[in-house]
Amino acid sequence: MQYTVYTFEVSPLIPGNDLVIASLSELAFDSFQETESGVEAYVPTQFDTEELQNALLELTIEDVTIHFSKKEMEDINWNAEWESQFDPIDVDNLCRVRAPFHEAKEGVLDLIIEPKMSFGTGHHATTYLVLQKMFELDLKDKEVIDMGSGTAVLAIAAEKLGAKKVWAIDIDEWAYENAIENLERNSCTKIEALLGVEDLLEGKMSDVFIANINRNILLAQAKHYENSTKSGAPLLLSGFYENDVPSLLEAFSAFEWKETRVRDEWTMLYLVRK
Repeated sequence: MQYTVYTFEVSPLIPGNDLVIASLSELAFDSFQETESGVEAYVPTQFDTEELQNALLELTIEDVTIHFSKKEMEDINWNAEWESQFDPIDVDNLCRVRAPFHEAKEGVLDLIIEPKMSFGTGHHATTYLVLQKMFELDLKDKEVIDMGSGTAVLAIAAEKLGAKKVWAIDIDEWAYENAIENLERNSCTKIEALLGVEDLLEGKMSDVFIANINRNILLAQAKHYENSTKSGAPLLLSGFYENDVPSLLEAFSAFEWKETRVRDEWTMLYLVRK
């Protein structure tokens, strides 16, 4: 398959690169590489349409400056490309997020993820924060919703921590297909991967609700999360930074604030449904 590579110059790099990757992952881009000046993003040339380019021209991120250019690429062995860069992620000696070609680590939860794109592998600070908190919750025999599930790493962790049912929901078809593959890779039987938006929450009630997406989507979907979370149930929110916390707490006023955690300028909120 032939690819087009877009080179993005980003300032500031932190948290700009992560925000750019998060935004591009919602378009047709399926692989990313951080550079000294920003991000290289790869899209199958067949999807490099006028509509995509217009979306990029309209892309704005608050307090982040973005400039981009593009060029055609020859066929690339993507497995070899990301294998050369992907390292296992160890979360507080509790779990290891690894690729199939990495060794498992004894005595910790083993999560095997082979991502099609870099965002959502567990390298991202928000995924780390949510995984860390999940180990402090009681997930045994619980029903869990993982909204914006990406590679399904959090959903897989939920099943391995004892959840009896997990709904993994994502709007992106690439992420959905990758999630299916990762569920099979981890021998998961209690996770239902769903492709779509917040309408899929209708009729579902969670004992634990997880949403690692971004500030704007969280704000827009707050009421849906409220309607799908049982009284007294935890809600873990991430995908934003600390100065977004006041607006999120206002939007999620049906929940009681319990804790805020920050890692590499990214933030996680631990809330409980009133």
